Amino acid sequence: MKLLETAENITVSLLEQLRLAWWLEVVTNNPHCTYYFGPFITESAAKVSQFGYIEDIAQEGAEISSVEVKRFQPKVLTLINDE
Repeated sequence: MKLLETAENITVSLLEQLRLAWWLEVVTNNPHCTYYFGPFITESAAKVSQFGYIEDIAQEGAEISSVEVKRFQPKVLTLINDE
């Protein structure tokens, strides 16, 4: 099991360096924020994980306006828009 976990970590690291990892982008209103969760090896892994992240954000009282799975490398994990 440890070998499998190590192999997955190496794969995620490589995908991140190549900017090919998958990330989950969750945008909220009130407060207006953008959250990035990841990295994930596959798009389907990100989609499966999204429900837990969405539930956590919703429990904090934020209104979720969009959820998208993207293949890129975010510069920061949380963006706060104070407009």
